[in-house]
Amino acid sequence: MSNLSDIEWTEMTWNPTTGCTKISSGCKHCYAEAMARRLKAMGVRGYENGFKLTLQPHRINEPFIRKKPTMYFVNSMSDFFHENIPDYYIEKILNVINLTPRHTYQILTKRSERMHDFFKNRKIPYNVWLGVTIENRIEGLPRLNYLKCLKAKIKFISIEPLLGDLGIIDLNGIDWIIVGGESGPKARPMKIEWVLNIKEQCEKTNTRFFFKQWGGFGADGKKRSKKDNGRLLLGKTWNNQPSTNFKLKSI
Repeated sequence: MSNLSDIEWTEMTWNPTTGCTKISSGCKHCYAEAMARRLKAMGVRGYENGFKLTLQPHRINEPFIRKKPTMYFVNSMSDFFHENIPDYYIEKILNVINLTPRHTYQILTKRSERMHDFFKNRKIPYNVWLGVTIENRIEGLPRLNYLKCLKAKIKFISIEPLLGDLGIIDLNGIDWIIVGGESGPKARPMKIEWVLNIKEQCEKTNTRFFFKQWGGFGADGKKRSKKDNGRLLLGKTWNNQPSTNFKLKSI
């Protein structure tokens, strides 16, 4: 079902699909996998299969119910363009999106090639923001090229977890970047110079910069809880985002 979200850069999550498979080093400690296992153990409907990819057609129409304009992160517990999600099912989700223009939908994927191929001959709904995840140069940066070819209202990058220095990034046409470190007991560290490199490039291209969290390692390189490490970068929070007709509850 749709749920109010603790994710700082959205309002609600909508999961008409759950479960996924790992395709890169950024997936190694997947938060959604751990959560799906907990929800299965709790007997929550929709998680009977744990983290195995599962279509959830009973959730398709949930955005119709909510009248208040809302920012939805679509498939926070899956990947919208997973290879085992049929085209017809993606089209059903997009039909709901088209019929609820009061809402804004954030679609984020690591499977950028399929996203590109899917939208090559289809119109992207005006109320959809398209994004790709980038965790490092080798696996992540190539996804950006597929995103940049598409004509979405907003194009964004989620750099979480940031696992290394990304070097120079071509941000032309990119509206928004989210950066965050990995959390959890097996978190890998994120260095402040990697983050500042991205922030400085955002400033040069007027790309909005959102710093989500340090995660399991703080700016000083010491391991702590995600809560203790917090969200401060250079002594302040960075909540920049593209404009919407409403403000996110967490900002």
